[in-house]
Amino acid sequence: MHNSHDPRVLPMRDGVNPSCVVLPSAGQGLLLDFLVERLPAVPREDWLRRMAAGEVVDEFGVPARAGTPFAAGVRYYYYRELPEEPAIPFEERVLFQDEHILVADKPHFLPVVPSGRYLQHTLLVRLKRRLGLRELSPVHRIDRDTAGLVLFSTQRSTRGRYQALFRERDVAKVYEAIAPWRADLAFPRIHESRLEESAQFFRMHEVPGVPNAITRMDLLERAGAWARYRLAPVTGKRHQLRVHMAALGLPLCGDGFYPEVRDPAPGDYSNPLQLLARALEFTDPVTGQARRFESRLQLRPLVEFGEGSGAGEGNRTLV
Repeated sequence: MHNSHDPRVLPMRDGVNPSCVVLPSAGQGLLLDFLVERLPAVPREDWLRRMAAGEVVDEFGVPARAGTPFAAGVRYYYYRELPEEPAIPFEERVLFQDEHILVADKPHFLPVVPSGRYLQHTLLVRLKRRLGLRELSPVHRIDRDTAGLVLFSTQRSTRGRYQALFRERDVAKVYEAIAPWRADLAFPRIHESRLEESAQFFRMHEVPGVPNAITRMDLLERAGAWARYRLAPVTGKRHQLRVHMAALGLPLCGDGFYPEVRDPAPGDYSNPLQLLARALEFTDPVTGQARRFESRLQLRPLVEFGEGSGAGEGNRTLV
């Protein structure tokens, strides 16, 4: 049976599934003119090259040519390309894989999915390329700056059942973070607030109103002016942990977004965000098994922050 949403008219290439563009219900002229207008980042010459190579194909498997007319409502598939892409010199690790899921340990700086300047150097594409899993898809995501666990679905047929775990908050998520210590703040504590996108679209901020973001926080250890925290998000708002900690006057070490934007130079990996997706725990909705996964990555030891920052070996407190 023909499936216009997944026709498989182009194979996965170098770990990348083809992208899709749907022609609107009304239009005229040439397909080429529509593509140039709809996707201006790709020059006309590039579309002509791709068409000549048979790399622009409709949902019925028919390759497009320079003279192919516009056909309302038809899906066309093509490969996304980047002229240049910065390499990420850190490797991911697969911790678990079965028929339905895969759990990966993601290093700092590696995006989970393609976006912006990153395609081949993303966790999803690297795993697809290495394992040949065309239907691999992340069930949830963590920031490029955050390290740790990411759960993937390996097949479309059961993906929705794992996505429902996160939607219904049936997954226990635990993070570790390093941030300043404040004597006037008591732990454990629960932080609730309303998070919305700020004027800077890439940042979130707290606003008045009914809370939509909840984080449980605890103190794991302290060394002078620095501490290691256990953070358990009940909700899953973007940048939730980073915003909540900054709101308490405890901005995470290495955070380039909160409380202020401090963009590192391209290729500067010297100060990774000290935030780690440490553990995931849930009941597998397909097998019924109790699942618990724990990252093998580590944040920096507190003693590395040095006496000058108030974090010395001699004044460490384990909580």
